[in-house]
Amino acid sequence: MRELISTVEAWRRDGVDIGRAVVVRAYGSAPRPEGAVLVLAADGRLAGSVSGGCVEGAVVEQIERARRDGMARVIRYGISADQARDVGLACGGTIDVLVEPRLRDEVVEAAGMPGGAAVAILLPSDAPPDASPDALPAEPGRYEPGAGERPAPAVVFRSDGTIVAGTLGDQAADAAIAEAALPALADGRSRVIAVRVGDTSRQVFVEAYPARPRLVIVGAVQVAIPLVEIGRIMGYETIVIDGRAAFATPERFPDVDRLVLGWPDEVADEIGLGPADAVAVLSHDVKFDEPAIVAAFAHGCRYVGAVGSRKTQADRRARLAAAGVAESDLARLCGPIGLDLGGRSPEETALAIMAEIVAARRGGTARPLRVVAVEKVREAGA
Repeated sequence: MRELISTVEAWRRDGVDIGRAVVVRAYGSAPRPEGAVLVLAADGRLAGSVSGGCVEGAVVEQIERARRDGMARVIRYGISADQARDVGLACGGTIDVLVEPRLRDEVVEAAGMPGGAAVAILLPSDAPPDASPDALPAEPGRYEPGAGERPAPAVVFRSDGTIVAGTLGDQAADAAIAEAALPALADGRSRVIAVRVGDTSRQVFVEAYPARPRLVIVGAVQVAIPLVEIGRIMGYETIVIDGRAAFATPERFPDVDRLVLGWPDEVADEIGLGPADAVAVLSHDVKFDEPAIVAAFAHGCRYVGAVGSRKTQADRRARLAAAGVAESDLARLCGPIGLDLGGRSPEETALAIMAEIVAARRGGTARPLRVVAVEKVREAGA
């Protein structure tokens, strides 16, 4: 939803109503994850996607239906071989989509909060239940939606669990949702949870908008320039640190969010270095890189990578171990930094570094998808 905020604001300035659809569950090889959004203006303009193009036409019809009758519905879409060219998921899989007649103010508020927030939406009581992939039909096709319900209340939470807006009218339910929303924010993945509201167990969609991830680059070298650009495209806040004034200039880094002149270990507290940060040490200078690595581990940064050959890495690890860096930290130091893409240019090197950062953040294998897919098929048949 965050990527659609500027579009939504422009439509609202035009005075048009906006309906919305959002993926609340995804099974199998569905092309879009939970939280993927499509918005539809009353004048026919649309933005976003819930399936990469496979079910958008059907979802648009359901948003228009919701606008006419005022009802919210959760609709389950799937694919069979015969339906691949009609309504369905050409990539396979099944998705549950929440369709609402109007875009909620709570969603826009949560998506726009820089420190991280989640909006919890009570799903209609006739929404499809959660199901294991094995419980879904082999040829699922399209599931007809229920009658739906008037859009239910929603609650907005900050990343510390504080309620910002809204209530389900049940303090115990609000507290339970606040507790359940925190893991969703921590890993940045929206999900459906079960919460007791009064005497009834209800499905609640927790739509997570985690704090913007940060990429901290130590060393304003040539590779850092395209790495800042790629990081910004990926939605990261970017910070470049260097003690050399000739390198750390706005002219070289016009798009960086923050340019810091200083020693990395001395400015760590100033920039609020923390567990959510990815640190790429590119200086290739012992005076800069080793203090930066020590500071990154001391602040619990989730990714720490550093340039250098295998020999450089071995010598560096020996010095860091002698300086008291824990073996567990040394084991997760990514060096030489980046994935082996075979590239040589600064842009290609930056891409390799960013690919490794994303894999570390998302728990990816950093291996070819075709190999992973074959292994999954073999495991399923075992």
